[in-house]
Amino acid sequence: MTVVQVVWEDWADRSVPLPVYQTAGAAGADICANLPVDLRAAGMVIAPMARVVVPTGIRVAIAAGFEMQIRPRSGLAVKSGITLPNTPGTIDSDYRGPLGVALINLSGADFVVRHGDRIAQCVVAPVVQAEFAVVDGLDETLRGAGGFGSTGVARA
Repeated sequence: MTVVQVVWEDWADRSVPLPVYQTAGAAGADICANLPVDLRAAGMVIAPMARVVVPTGIRVAIAAGFEMQIRPRSGLAVKSGITLPNTPGTIDSDYRGPLGVALINLSGADFVVRHGDRIAQCVVAPVVQAEFAVVDGLDETLRGAGGFGSTGVARA
């Protein structure tokens, strides 16, 4: 098991849980909103089609050779239209800044992020860096240059 080191921001509410797996089989650990003092009572309002970065109150250090992927929570997406505009977001192993979660409201109504709400999930995954090389040609495959939907069933 790899360890993700966590430090609290000076202003953060330390009673808000750190990322945590809700079940033994969970791939993602839930991340909570940790709002600045002036927003804790009212929360952060996300208007329809608006994007915001919700603070988590933490910074992380991820081991070399790993990344932290920030992904939407399915319940928020289905029930409220709240998702991530850059899913999955990637936290690189050499990033040491504040961990914020970009959210977008795809619904037709305002959505309020409350202090302590579970707003996203993170998955820690290994990273393989590739070398890119220019070649004279590419090998042939059955799919070839087929684009989006090219392997699907044709509809009459």
